[in-house]
Amino acid sequence: MTAPRTSVLPPYTAQLRVYEPLAAYPEPDRGRWQAYAAAHGPDADGPGRPVTGAALAEQRAALAALAALTPRPLPDQEDGQAYVRVTDGVTYICPWTTRLRGWLALQELRRTLPAHLVDTVLPPALRTAAETARTQWQQDHPDARPWIRSSRWEVPLQWFLAFGEEDRHHLPAGEYGSAGDGERPEPAALFYLTPMVQARRRVARAYRALRERAAGAALADGAEEVGRWLEEFHPRSLVELDYGGLVQLLGPRGVAEERSVGELADGLAALRSGDPTGALRRYEALSARWRRVLALRHSS
Repeated sequence: MTAPRTSVLPPYTAQLRVYEPLAAYPEPDRGRWQAYAAAHGPDADGPGRPVTGAALAEQRAALAALAALTPRPLPDQEDGQAYVRVTDGVTYICPWTTRLRGWLALQELRRTLPAHLVDTVLPPALRTAAETARTQWQQDHPDARPWIRSSRWEVPLQWFLAFGEEDRHHLPAGEYGSAGDGERPEPAALFYLTPMVQARRRVARAYRALRERAAGAALADGAEEVGRWLEEFHPRSLVELDYGGLVQLLGPRGVAEERSVGELADGLAALRSGDPTGALRRYEALSARWRRVLALRHSS
């Protein structure tokens, strides 16, 4: 997919994505996604290419809807768009499911913001209408789940469990093309990409170690939750952790030195070897560093 003509940078949001092979989709969805991929071309051809252009397109569409004369916090129906990857000749699809993710984001707003701020951002009448539509939609789609999880201002530590350092891809700004205006280079990209079978194995192994040696730890609950989500998809899928706009917060040096995946793996190795003190030290250092990143949301 050609990158959109825009000067908008990715938001400070990380995403955990699952790309399922075309064979995983039943008809008529398979035929529709096949035609979509043929018409749009892959967002990433090969495992080492980012999907930044498509992510910018998704963001620009969302901003346009919110900036309309009558703001639209949710589309009237699913947009029918997706991220497309082609690896070793196999086409993989990650549907945006913007409407479903919008409903989930509304729930998060209600949990994380004071009520008066939620009312300012989204008036009660809009939220009520959205909840009514969601209830009806879920009755018609009881097995629906998002292919994309998002996290603003940080990467949840449990997301790192699915990956190894060998899955890391870092492309400095401008290394893989321009943003389409002839001047601004593509922003830097940092992402991890791994086969589903590897992701499930790593998460399951981490969960066993945490359950046996660190019962009650928040990371154990997170590992279980991520593991259950991954089990909902085709076993030959791809799993991607995309830092998105967080690379702007970390800066070039911070991105180059970012090794949270490896640090968490080292902590788990210490836990398995009977060194809980060493494991806790690594976990606390990693948590503290991401808390400093999260604290930037309050800076001006």
